[in-house]
Amino acid sequence: MFRLSNLLKSVVEEKPSRSLDGAIAIWNFTNRCNLSCLHCYSKATLDSKDTLSTQDILDTLPKLKENGIKFLIFSGGEPLTRADIYDIAATCRELGIITYLSTNGLYVKSSNAQKILETFNYVGISIDGSPETHDKFRGLKGAFEESMKSVRLLNSYGISKVGIRFTITKETLPDLEYIFDLAEKENIPKVYISHLVYSGRGLDNLKMDISKEQRIEAVNYIINKAFEYYDEGRDIEIVTGNMEMDAIMFLEKFKRMYPQYADEMESRLKAWGGNSAARKLLNIDSEGNVKPDPFFPYTIGNIFKEDFSTIWQAKTDMLNRLREHPRKLGGKCENCRYLDICNGGSRSRAWAIYDDLWAQDPSCYIGGN
Repeated sequence: MFRLSNLLKSVVEEKPSRSLDGAIAIWNFTNRCNLSCLHCYSKATLDSKDTLSTQDILDTLPKLKENGIKFLIFSGGEPLTRADIYDIAATCRELGIITYLSTNGLYVKSSNAQKILETFNYVGISIDGSPETHDKFRGLKGAFEESMKSVRLLNSYGISKVGIRFTITKETLPDLEYIFDLAEKENIPKVYISHLVYSGRGLDNLKMDISKEQRIEAVNYIINKAFEYYDEGRDIEIVTGNMEMDAIMFLEKFKRMYPQYADEMESRLKAWGGNSAARKLLNIDSEGNVKPDPFFPYTIGNIFKEDFSTIWQAKTDMLNRLREHPRKLGGKCENCRYLDICNGGSRSRAWAIYDDLWAQDPSCYIGGN
């Protein structure tokens, strides 16, 4: 994740930036879901059966902690389909693991809203544009209104824990401006913009991705919004995901706007380090498979067959290369002067297009082809 709003504010105001200080695990606790989203990488359905028992999960959580995992994103499928989700989160809290809930919001009701806010450190609800666009993208008429009811309900408690998540595709790109207008109108404290990664339904729908020219325009718009919000003192945080090259475009604008802080910003971006799959990021899917990120084409182990510590501490050639910084990559990455900022971007996209984990990220929009 690239937290551009936080970096902008902290550097200009000469304050420490918010540091993750640990690794993030994204755990797909279930493959059950009440929606059928076009870009879903897990191909979730409501008919899916849970493989992971409560005890399987609880037994693994201390091992995550022992291996430096300090943030756990509850994902799916729809994680709120699990009745034990609050017990799992409570154990995380006892272990000192910060919890984020990624949900479509349809199971958030007045009966459980307060419990959700008390349980999770942050809640991200997916909104993919206007009502028409969102409903089409999510595969359910009326989904937009139900999800927005959840956003409003949770934010009505006056706790700034709830944000919206938006994925850029050809279908949703025209609604990018709508998303920011919505955040401003509804006083939503955080907007997370995700770029498409080709995997699951996302790989099946590769034609959904936007062109490099469209991406440059979209990222410029997002970055300009971050500067606008900072200048106006508007408390809306912007984060982008799955496109570490956004940091490079952000840096170029920052240099123009605040040249006196340019060296400090570049230093912090290098310390951030770009794509962190297998280094500060991992995924456990609903079958117990461990991967360097949720979209990765290979598993590195399974918690049913091996101890998590054995899996995560393995020193295979692939993991060693993923954990290098900057990575040694081919294509235009090989001689790119920004490699120590973005770290080459997504290895999953490189594999999907070039059948090569160490090729350039095909979605990179910096420089030439």
